[in-house]
Amino acid sequence: MAEPYRVIVVEDDPDVAFYIKTVLQKNGCIVQTFVDPSFAQSAMRLYEPDVVITDIEMPGISGLDLIAMVRAVRPGTPVVVMTAHVSVDYALVALRNGADEFLTKPIASADLISVVARLAEEFRAAKETMPTPETVLAIGAHPSDVEFGVGGILAAHEAAGDNIHVMTLSRGARSGHVGDRQNEAFAAAEYLGARLHLEDLADTEISGGDPTVGLIEKVVREVTPTIVYVHSDHDLHRDHRAVYKAAMLATSNIRSVSCYQSTSSTVDFRPNRFVTIDAYFEAKLELIRLHKSQLTANKYFTTDYLASTVRYWSRFGEGSACEPLEIIRDSTELTPGVPDTAQALKKHRLTQGRARQLPQ
Repeated sequence: MAEPYRVIVVEDDPDVAFYIKTVLQKNGCIVQTFVDPSFAQSAMRLYEPDVVITDIEMPGISGLDLIAMVRAVRPGTPVVVMTAHVSVDYALVALRNGADEFLTKPIASADLISVVARLAEEFRAAKETMPTPETVLAIGAHPSDVEFGVGGILAAHEAAGDNIHVMTLSRGARSGHVGDRQNEAFAAAEYLGARLHLEDLADTEISGGDPTVGLIEKVVREVTPTIVYVHSDHDLHRDHRAVYKAAMLATSNIRSVSCYQSTSSTVDFRPNRFVTIDAYFEAKLELIRLHKSQLTANKYFTTDYLASTVRYWSRFGEGSACEPLEIIRDSTELTPGVPDTAQALKKHRLTQGRARQLPQ
């Protein structure tokens, strides 16, 4: 027996919401209704719907704004837009903004059922042909390290539906209040939809051996990542170098391991892949802003500095903003005759970016 369709309805008129819920439930659907559109993104993560139905005119957030919010959490989710205004212009605007269907109120129950069933079936069929989500593990010595290094890339992974884990090995006591930095780390992980693995090693005293190796190995066994991002060995900070060394031992069986740039990377940091993050630079900025304790203490966290850094690396990649990576290992199976970068990024579902080997 087929699994019931899961539907989220966002409608500020409780009578309309009740009508839609009643009709769909009688036809075997599982329906969640919300009168406040601000709950839409958290509802998407919680209920993973097959279809979203929304009114086009609501207080605070329009149905058109909601389309982008829905797709940011769960790409490809079908969205049905409703309105009481019978207008060709309304329909065109909705469809141009990515709506899959446009329905005018009052909505006939037969039409509602037909549209939901068709869109849900199409969405489920499309998901079956999609690649298996990656499991990403980003490892940093201190809170904010991974957000500075690969914040945009992690936002791209989140948008692609990948499973994200952030491992932070200390609580950054030397650069702020432990409680503040801990809370900031959790806030950034929540923004990414990531799970945070927060350890409590002594700041500036992290070892490249045990217990660091053992802690990373434990998380690797638990989450079985397919992709790992970690500090580079080309770094002035002893903790960063120690985490790199420990991670190389603990992730030896992971097929894809890359090193990111930190605020203390040296001139020997030599990236050979440049991932375009044009669509995710604002998300990177927001991740950095969530580390409030570091904004005034660290010049590298200013918007101007971050913008100039990603713009500089884009000269070796594509677009106007890139994050650089040193590829340690990438055993992605390649097709003969097709450039390795395009395939690797497609496999990782970061579709914007390319690799270029710098001169030795």
